[in-house]
Amino acid sequence: MQNLFVFLTNAIQSTPALALIAALIWGVLSILLSPCHLTSIPLIIGFVTGQGTTTTRRAFGLSLVFALGILLTIAFIGIITAMLGRMLGDLGSWGNYSVALIFFVVGLYLMDIIYLPFLTGVNQPQVQHCGLWAALTLGLVFGLALGPCTFAYMAPILAITFDVASHNFIYGLLLLLVYGLGHISVIVLAGTFTNVLQHYLHWTESSSGVKIAKKICGFLVILGGFYLIYKA
Repeated sequence: MQNLFVFLTNAIQSTPALALIAALIWGVLSILLSPCHLTSIPLIIGFVTGQGTTTTRRAFGLSLVFALGILLTIAFIGIITAMLGRMLGDLGSWGNYSVALIFFVVGLYLMDIIYLPFLTGVNQPQVQHCGLWAALTLGLVFGLALGPCTFAYMAPILAITFDVASHNFIYGLLLLLVYGLGHISVIVLAGTFTNVLQHYLHWTESSSGVKIAKKICGFLVILGGFYLIYKA
């Protein structure tokens, strides 16, 4: 694994074309190889299945809004913690406890143990609109949970980006944007593919397959909450 990160680090410092590809791969790996980030997969899958019968376009929109919410929070936390002179993304143990509590609530909702109206999708325009706000809110809150975990993966590319930006700001910004694209692509694909699979299997909100998938996702989200407590 260490050799892979060394290879990607060297690639990002090489030619622009190879550097952009490496930044994209790094963004994807920041989700797949991080226990904290992996929690976003069952979270968005459970959220999309909880919206009931919906279109693939809407599932894509929900997943995208959720992922962008994560990036917005990460950027905000990075700026604030840097200004306070703390390690990037470090909100302290109470930040982990607070987000873990939210994970427990969402996990219990996905397991149909509690009911949260604002997360439930119905084929009504006003509720669908609320679904987008709920996806954004979940993304913003989930971004809080990532804390130092995010910046541990971002540190190498941030260092290179800042170095590049000192003499080529546009190129440095492009590297960071491509990394972000790779980061959110996994989440968006997971949410969108969930909807495609639902349509292929002719699942509705009341189908046993959807109920089982939601319960599994809820259990995994709750495990993510315990992981946050463990890391606090």
